[in-house]
Amino acid sequence: MKVAIIQHTITWEDREANFHHLAPQITAAAAAGARLAVLTETFSTGFGRGDRIAEPEDGPSATFLREQATAKNIWVCGSCPEVPPNSPGGKPYNTLILAGPNGEVHRYRKVHPFSFSGEHEHFNAGTELVNVTVEGVRLALFVCYDIRFADEFWQMAKQTDAYVVVANWPESRRLHWMSLLQARAIENQAYVIACNRVGEGGGLVYSGDSRIVDPLGEIVVSAAREEALLVAEVSASHVADVRTRFPFLPDRRTC
Repeated sequence: MKVAIIQHTITWEDREANFHHLAPQITAAAAAGARLAVLTETFSTGFGRGDRIAEPEDGPSATFLREQATAKNIWVCGSCPEVPPNSPGGKPYNTLILAGPNGEVHRYRKVHPFSFSGEHEHFNAGTELVNVTVEGVRLALFVCYDIRFADEFWQMAKQTDAYVVVANWPESRRLHWMSLLQARAIENQAYVIACNRVGEGGGLVYSGDSRIVDPLGEIVVSAAREEALLVAEVSASHVADVRTRFPFLPDRRTC
């Protein structure tokens, strides 16, 4: 499957401006033959306070993703702050939405809010991991800070060919971002498809460093600091071949 990472800037808390900016980039991804286009965490607002940027489930951001997917015959994903019915405290979840060309929608709610920035005060934590098969490739969905916690990635490894990670990860910790992505790929012998934003927002600078890492830890494609469209193939058969040639996963033990 051909995948496109759309490394983009975000206009702070202005959904319409971001929709206008991203629509032609999704068009370009589809024109390049991509079957999946990956946007960033909080792609439509930036990583602001949940009470300021929250929207109802199936609100404008989900609608944008669904409409782009169906109009351009491509899978599209990115995260946004959604408040589902009966949400505890009325707070949003940082929700990674994956929309398909036939109108289907899958949701992963970020399991690990980033308490260092106070995310846990304004967002609820998700409780379920999510796998979706797209074009024969088994995807596991994660958001930003999740990559610091290897357990869930290990838990998903046997049913995963590629981890999709969307982020607003600041430049000040870019070494951590790049190192953790590579580690998650190597230890689970799976692709990591990671999209991070660029530009400035909320007083932070973002360097992007979006990339696809293959099951042996090699960087397939990457970009930093500027907006970019990264396109590359990911292959379930390559994952299976690596795991057959180097059967490390069965050696995993717990104490």
